[in-house]
Amino acid sequence: MKRNGLVLGVMIVGIAFLLWAGWHNLRERRKAMQQAQESRVVLTPEKAGGTASSDSQSPEAEAAQMLGKAAPAFTLITLEGKKVSLSDFKGHPVLVNFWATWCGPCKVEMPWFEEFSKQYASQGLVILGLADDVDAGNEAIAKVAKKTGVTYPILLTDGKVQKAYSPEGMDYLPMSFYVDRNGIIVDETAGLGGKDQIEAHIKKTIASGAPSAGGQ
Repeated sequence: MKRNGLVLGVMIVGIAFLLWAGWHNLRERRKAMQQAQESRVVLTPEKAGGTASSDSQSPEAEAAQMLGKAAPAFTLITLEGKKVSLSDFKGHPVLVNFWATWCGPCKVEMPWFEEFSKQYASQGLVILGLADDVDAGNEAIAKVAKKTGVTYPILLTDGKVQKAYSPEGMDYLPMSFYVDRNGIIVDETAGLGGKDQIEAHIKKTIASGAPSAGGQ
């Protein structure tokens, strides 16, 4: 009887060890995948005449799908549960930035956006951060926003807004759309750009669609 109990005990310990090993291995694999995603940095060079890539899957090509078109309307929820619509900022230059909690490059540029949000607030600039991975949960999204020092609105995407802005899918993050005062997308970027490049896009967006001295 004692022997049977000992064998049973050994079996239970063995099964528990196998379960723990499997769980530990899965956690390590997920951690490695997240690190690999965070280390993926896609740099988007400035567009120049005659240098555009013919590869439709390149970040440059992806960042030109909506250029010159009216920015798709949307109404999304903030982390605090407030409804925010793009139309709320009619007449303002708006930077619509798609990002994700796992995206390392996104976290690099978010503090720059925060800085520019304050620097150009007097000129009407509005920055909206659209979290692409709502499945990560509000707490994780809020944690990243707080860590990067972001105070501009963070909106939770609904799956539809991504398709509206990137019909062929968002293969690169971050993705930013610069919308002028008339609601037209005047610049787009896919991947991480330099701080000076981002500021240049912002200045262009602020200047675009500005009312003339003689009025509308």
